[in-house]
Amino acid sequence: MLVFVWLAATAAWRPLMLPDEGRYVGVAWEMLQRGEFVTPTLDGLPYFHKPPLMYWITAAAMKLAGPTGWAMRAAPLLGAMAMVLALWCAVAGASPAGSARRREAALAVALLVTTPFVFLGAQYADCDMLVAGAVSLAVACARRAFERHETAARRWIVAAWVAAAFAVLAKGLIGVVLPALVLLPWLAATRRWRGILALLDPLALALFLLIAAPWFVLAQQAHPGFVDYFVVEQHFRRFTQTSFNNREPFWFYFAVLPLAMLPAALWLPAAAGRLRRAWRRAGAHADTVFAAWWIAAVLLFFSAPASKLVGYVLPAAAPMAWLLARALRGRRPAIVVATLVAGAATCLLAWTAVFVKGPAGDADLAAALAAARAPGERVVFLGDPFFDLRLLARLESPPAVIGDWSSAERDRRDDWRRELRDAGRFDPAAAAEVLWSPQELVRRRCDGRSWLVISGATPPPAGFEDAVLVAQGRRGRLWRADAPAACR
Repeated sequence: MLVFVWLAATAAWRPLMLPDEGRYVGVAWEMLQRGEFVTPTLDGLPYFHKPPLMYWITAAAMKLAGPTGWAMRAAPLLGAMAMVLALWCAVAGASPAGSARRREAALAVALLVTTPFVFLGAQYADCDMLVAGAVSLAVACARRAFERHETAARRWIVAAWVAAAFAVLAKGLIGVVLPALVLLPWLAATRRWRGILALLDPLALALFLLIAAPWFVLAQQAHPGFVDYFVVEQHFRRFTQTSFNNREPFWFYFAVLPLAMLPAALWLPAAAGRLRRAWRRAGAHADTVFAAWWIAAVLLFFSAPASKLVGYVLPAAAPMAWLLARALRGRRPAIVVATLVAGAATCLLAWTAVFVKGPAGDADLAAALAAARAPGERVVFLGDPFFDLRLLARLESPPAVIGDWSSAERDRRDDWRRELRDAGRFDPAAAAEVLWSPQELVRRRCDGRSWLVISGATPPPAGFEDAVLVAQGRRGRLWRADAPAACR
């Protein structure tokens, strides 16, 4: 409970960050409004970049508690708690849990949740922490199944596959690929060949399919192009091609992870020394070697593609905390306490910096729009997707988004315009009502009053020179455009 309070206490204070938090929470809110939980939608268009687990959790939390900050960040908080449980299971459960093992597990958990990487990740509404928690739980449960070199404990294999199923529903195929990359080489290196076969337990596989498969089948039935888009494009092409955003060098994560785990990561040299000694006598220090391989497998996998985001390597946070706890084990209590206090202080400073300097949301424009707009009046976005505005302003129908949607150049850009255009492929009729060209905006001028939300200080487009400025926000302006007299 103390860990949850620490992670959740500040989750509600910070506005949604754009674009990711506004996008993902907005998709969950649209699901809740429509009462349809198979097809995620973004601005009313089918959005298949991610599976639906985060949206389901967020929608359920908002149903229970309303669109509060805690409800909107329920999914990453749940993922962080799953990671904490996984770490405790891996450390305290790697042998008969004596008091020394429990103390090491408690220290590892304390180090984990006092690193900015995990503290901020637990309060950031995207899929990364949720899948990291589920993947970590899958690895930890499978590790428990083989901890005593005897017949694998079936209940832990079943638990591992159930966790992997939720990981797949959180972010896709990596929910199975990452645990396999950690576990299979480890089982082979320790000559547990029967363990590899034990992982293919029929009951475990049946439960995995029962949990993970139905949504994929229903999505494919509703949208025949889903499998090609989700599996081929969003997995294999994104992994192998260089046309996506956030391109970084191969070594990126090997530098980022230690920095993200500061100040506890200052003990990495000591942890490396323990690892060198453990390598020479792995039988006595199998935990250290296993934790190191767990980290290496995650880093190597995500280092291969050119596109990289910091949150991708959250599955390496739990084993990193385990190694650091082993490095601190036996140190003077004052040193341990100082490390944890410094970590907590760094978390709060990082949170404050994000709160003050992070990308501003659109709460100001949303409040002005909700106060001035009558139900049914059209809302139009120009220059920016304003992903959080539909939720914050409680718009009952999707806004129109202005752009050059017919341009072939759009297919070569990895941005929000490409996301919306891709979404429009699954529902052309809905796309015609949402994705407007500038000419369509002018043509529909006579339909009635429109509300133009325009990014920055850009004036209204041609044909709307008579629009009235209603509000000035941090990221844009709100204009009212009535139908011209000639239309009446």
